[in-house]
Amino acid sequence: MAWIFLSIAICFEITWPFFLKLSKGFTKLWPSLSFVACSTTDIICLSLALKSLPVSTTYAIWTGSAITGTSIIGMAFLHEPAGLLRIMCVALILIGVIGLRILSPPAV
Repeated sequence: MAWIFLSIAICFEITWPFFLKLSKGFTKLWPSLSFVACSTTDIICLSLALKSLPVSTTYAIWTGSAITGTSIIGMAFLHEPAGLLRIMCVALILIGVIGLRILSPPAV
């Protein structure tokens, strides 16, 4: 169950930066409320995952996955720079996240 909570937290960790950008400095109501809802859900799910997963592995997977997902979505949909070296760096982060997941001890 901990890995499911971590997966949900990662999804919300990828989502809230876009609502933050759309909020235009918290001047737009619905994107601002969406940011608060996503970031709150993110932290709640992360805390539930941390009940039985090691903090070092959990945090590394959470942040690495969020960086990868946010970067890919930014490049694909927000027309952010997507050069070959940039894509290779994101791929290296993803490889590290996969490695951590494979080498992680089972949840307690």
